[in-house]
Amino acid sequence: MLDPFYLIVDSANWLERLLPCGVKLVQLRIKDLDGNGLRDEIIRAKNLCTNYGAQLIVNDFWREAIDLGCDYIHLGQGDLDTADLPAIRRAGLRLGVSTHDEPELERALSINPDYVALGPIYPTILKAMPFAPQGLERLGEWKKRIGDIPLVGIGGITLGRVAGVLEAGADSAAVVTDISLNPDPEQRTGAWLEATRHFLQQGVAR
Repeated sequence: MLDPFYLIVDSANWLERLLPCGVKLVQLRIKDLDGNGLRDEIIRAKNLCTNYGAQLIVNDFWREAIDLGCDYIHLGQGDLDTADLPAIRRAGLRLGVSTHDEPELERALSINPDYVALGPIYPTILKAMPFAPQGLERLGEWKKRIGDIPLVGIGGITLGRVAGVLEAGADSAAVVTDISLNPDPEQRTGAWLEATRHFLQQGVAR
């Protein structure tokens, strides 16, 4: 079962600030590093998450995740084209996969993922998306399709929308800019934790 609050950050600096707030599930999504700089950042994030008892999910960089002893990765559909899935499974890594439409969901389910992400739920400013917003109804449809596999809602989710996302069928709600662009990210993180705790306590993660 995933924590209902799924934080996505682009550097370990964010983890130093926000893990002390009580975050328990975080994805490290790095887009501007490679080589030793990338490895050092993953190591730093891994150590911070270990110290705070949080689950780290590494985005995209499955080779580095294997080499550095990480235990969870997230792959987009494009990443699936080049990832060595047998090597990932041999290493014991758990795997989350992005989906946006029916063919992508079928593809994700064919590789037995540990969670499926659906997005964007709402319009997002994070990046240009070729897919229209999915909406809450699609979350419910996806959850019926995937059954016990955890479902992550992502894209345009704000503090005011998170309860609706979890009530609609998501087991976890991913957040990026609602925290990273907030003038007080620590306070906003605390508010997200407060808004999502009762979903975990009540076993809403279905």
